[in-house]
Amino acid sequence: MHWTSLPFSREASQELSSLSLLAVLGAMGYWDVPDGTDCVQKTWITTKVATTIAAMGAIFGMTTCLTAQVRDAPDEPVNYFVGGCASGIFLGARTHSITTGASACLGLGVLAFFGKVAKLENWRLIGPPKL
Repeated sequence: MHWTSLPFSREASQELSSLSLLAVLGAMGYWDVPDGTDCVQKTWITTKVATTIAAMGAIFGMTTCLTAQVRDAPDEPVNYFVGGCASGIFLGARTHSITTGASACLGLGVLAFFGKVAKLENWRLIGPPKL
């Protein structure tokens, strides 16, 4: 799902992505290494984060598409829930944590589900009100 398909402004979407990325980098130890030192370690951490996020995006896209084809229901929000859940399960497997996988499955699935519902129903979450 590209940011333009969500009912958010570009700036709000980028801010949310930046905050999420900073939290993930902190959890992986990026901030434990002082700036200007051990650049190889910092590069390795950011590469692992980027690879994981890219894999989650690919899993989401493929699962959503295949679910829509199998169910013969291309515009159903349930397809997005399944795609988000599959991405969450991958994250749990990557972190070796069933708790992370289960909560990410539920969280990403619900977020993707309502993202699709918002797009179908033209919800506006951010921006000036329509008069």
